[in-house]
Amino acid sequence: MKTIVITGASSGIGKAAAKHFAVQGWQVAATMRKPENETELNEIDNIKLYQLDVTNQESIDNAAAQILKEYETVDVVLNNAGYGLAGPFEAATREQIRRQFDTNVFGLMEVTRAFLPHFRTNKAGMFMNVSSIGGRMTYPFVSLYHSTKWAIEGFSESLAYELGELGIQVKLIEPGGVETDFGGRSMDFAMPDDFPDYAPSVQKFMAVRASNGPAASTAEYIAEGIYEAATDGKSQLRYLLGDDAVQTYGMREQVGDEAFIVGMRQRMLS
Repeated sequence: MKTIVITGASSGIGKAAAKHFAVQGWQVAATMRKPENETELNEIDNIKLYQLDVTNQESIDNAAAQILKEYETVDVVLNNAGYGLAGPFEAATREQIRRQFDTNVFGLMEVTRAFLPHFRTNKAGMFMNVSSIGGRMTYPFVSLYHSTKWAIEGFSESLAYELGELGIQVKLIEPGGVETDFGGRSMDFAMPDDFPDYAPSVQKFMAVRASNGPAASTAEYIAEGIYEAATDGKSQLRYLLGDDAVQTYGMREQVGDEAFIVGMRQRMLS
């Protein structure tokens, strides 16, 4: 029986992935900041809950040590925990910027570091890093979120070279829009009244996103794609998941970077 470790498993993609891998017969170490609040995953036999806050090094180290003690082998680590910050860059506080990178980038790196010796010893294992279509293209007013996802893309692609020589795989999961609470408790907004100059553009952007945005995928659909990527036996690095992600990136490849950016500006801000 194979084992997967999932960060950010309390909701959204992480929770759906925990359920899906468990149904497929995997052992699941589902990590989250507050496992004491979980009332569903803890009822599934082959899922165990662990406290892990990706912004807290002691929490990461303790969770990794406990998981590696309780499971003979970990086969996959799904770095899923994420947080989004939207709004004009100028309006973001230092604390918001730091939290954005601590959660999406540095937390992912430290979780990877915690399990890497285990994989290296076994000459096997897979890191699956949840990026986004937003790691390959951008929207206005999401500069900090995009910058973390672009960082994950570069980190993962480079890491895949060096770990591939050790028998360890790295895969990038790039969902489009997902019907989760990411726009709720997992999204922060840096749009205080102190920056009224941005208000017209922000309002245009939000209106376009609300009325014309492509249909989002369910978290369950993305979880199925993650499972397929974990088990397909391919050396493929990137997995675009969701029709909107495939269509949007396909358009960028078709028209080229500059034309795509001009079109995005016209569509979102004009």
